[in-house]
Amino acid sequence: MLRKRDSSVSMATLPCSVAFVILAFLQALNIANSQSFVGVNYGQVADNLPPPAATAKLLQSTYIQKVRLYGSDPEMIKALANTGIGIFIGTANGDIPALASDPNFAKNWVNTNVVQYYPSSNIILISVGNEVMTFGDRNLITQLVPAMQNIQNALNEVSLGGKIKVTTVHTMALLTVSDPPSAGTFDQNNGDVLKGILEFNNANGSPFAINPYPYFAYRGDTNRPETLPFCLFEPNSGRVDANTKIKYLNMFDAQLDAVRSALNGWGFRNVEIVVAETGWPYKGDPNEVGANVDNARTFISNLVHHLRTQVGTPLMPNKSVDTYIFALYDENLKPGPGSERAFGIFKPDLSINYDVGLSRVTPSVPVTPSSGPVTPSGPVTPSSGSVTPSSGPAAPSPKPIKGSWCLPKQGVSDAQLQINIDYACGKGIDCSPIQPGGACFEPATVASHAAYAMNMLYQSLGRNPRDCDFSQTGTPSSNNPSYNGCSYPGEST
Repeated sequence: MLRKRDSSVSMATLPCSVAFVILAFLQALNIANSQSFVGVNYGQVADNLPPPAATAKLLQSTYIQKVRLYGSDPEMIKALANTGIGIFIGTANGDIPALASDPNFAKNWVNTNVVQYYPSSNIILISVGNEVMTFGDRNLITQLVPAMQNIQNALNEVSLGGKIKVTTVHTMALLTVSDPPSAGTFDQNNGDVLKGILEFNNANGSPFAINPYPYFAYRGDTNRPETLPFCLFEPNSGRVDANTKIKYLNMFDAQLDAVRSALNGWGFRNVEIVVAETGWPYKGDPNEVGANVDNARTFISNLVHHLRTQVGTPLMPNKSVDTYIFALYDENLKPGPGSERAFGIFKPDLSINYDVGLSRVTPSVPVTPSSGPVTPSGPVTPSSGSVTPSSGPAAPSPKPIKGSWCLPKQGVSDAQLQINIDYACGKGIDCSPIQPGGACFEPATVASHAAYAMNMLYQSLGRNPRDCDFSQTGTPSSNNPSYNGCSYPGEST
């Protein structure tokens, strides 16, 4: 492996073209490593999906580092061989009784679905069933832990127990209390089984897999106007946990910390969390409020940026929980309301539904128009409603202020500045310079990154003072903040 310190010693002696290639490679490697926690769900309840090889190639064209399968499709597992992409596979719920009662069935399952592909196919996690604890089938629920243990034993026998983890996936319905986050509490129904699952997770170093969806939280609380920006990572006044006095500025962090509190309350502080699913539909039925492409793009873009910053949550700071975005494609055969068939980032023809900053190349397909109105929110409200110029006649824009950059005001908290970063970068500006390896990554502080992101959005909107408001946390400045190799776009007097 090429080590960064080795390359820096001899870089000056290399031809410029070679040095450039190496530096580009190292930067790409830095960026990839910095977002190894970004995954995607690959559902197959559809009759129009592209061939597995095409899907594998598509994934390699993105920054997505992990993919979750809802089963153990051999063609997809083989297609992902030698890509380095982590693969999260699962057993069928219907296989749980056999897995629990017959160790040989578990061994055969592991041999068939894991051993013959590993390590070329980078299988990293196995879910025994999916959302079993929510279904209410007590017979199935009681067999869940024995089934997990038999899969674990089968992995141990082939020396894969420490390399591939075993878990099961839960919905947020597992919590009876989630607000405020510090009061997060698990449902006591089937509490004996849940405790057994957590003891298994703790003993084997496997994660607790949960499916938090801010979209559903918003759908159940549309009366408060601040709920939408809170769920979309957009600037908002926040919500204070009365017990801890912590101010939460987005629903995703609040949901994760509710789970963290519930785990801590049961004595499982060392059990890590993985987000097995989260997403936002880009369209839905007429009565499905909030399901439109603008909200979907904003949520996923801001979520990805939030993960990339590794700021974490108030109860899990300075790290990013592995998060699998739902979903890679739409699933046109899924039952239920229209939104169930509209979570895909990509279309089955491999074009993009909407850009969320995960592609390594600029998407060539235009963004799908919004299917419905979006509740206005955030610090930027251009008259056209979009950064893209209107195609019709418009009133003359105010003359931009020369010598103007947009910078954070003094004394603004890192938490609020992080929201500004997430918001600005979610609007489609180029935030790669403040990612690891970028020209403006150092100093790696929230304040420095916020200054760059806020200014980029401000410049893209024409340097109107109102676009530097950011909920009264930004201010125009005549001082060029550029430094070393980091250039802040602007216009000097």
